Amino acid sequence: MAAGIGEKLRLEREARGIALRDISEQTRISMRYLEGIEADDYRRLPGGIFNRSFIRAYAKFIGYDEQEAIEEYTRTLRDQGESSDESSTKPFRSVVYTDEGPHNRSPLLTLLLAAVILAILSLCVWAGLHFYQRSLGRKSATGTGQRNAPAKSRSGISIHYSAPSTQEAAKIQSAREDEHESTV
Repeated sequence: MAAGIGEKLRLEREARGIALRDISEQTRISMRYLEGIEADDYRRLPGGIFNRSFIRAYAKFIGYDEQEAIEEYTRTLRDQGESSDESSTKPFRSVVYTDEGPHNRSPLLTLLLAAVILAILSLCVWAGLHFYQRSLGRKSATGTGQRNAPAKSRSGISIHYSAPSTQEAAKIQSAREDEHESTV
């Protein structure tokens, strides 16, 4: 059997004394992809147009005819019975948890996990509200203490003021109204 494109590229690279690491650094193609190309193991590569681009970049870097490398790659794929069109890629099926099939997690475990998460969130909300109420209680206690704080008169004697009771406030209010009526 004739040598595949990977072996031809490897022989050309070795003849020119180029290290695989140098090709990887200059072309930004992973070492494992380059090794896959040299071994004609295209299952290691991402597939589709990427394979062709990698082979083209590899061939260009070592001075091998790019078009010939792509044609050899296409022949190799045909010989292996794989599709040679650029749109062929590895089939990918995303995981969707609502799909039918074997489930690895039991429903009881899922329910238990949901209950634990809900309990943690509830605890966080409760702690936040508790902290908020405590901070409000401290602020209102310090706010009333300032109204009853002693004041100093000009002579230096401390004078204590306190808020008048409801009855005292009513008396003061009526005295002000009487004074106001007499001046009018």
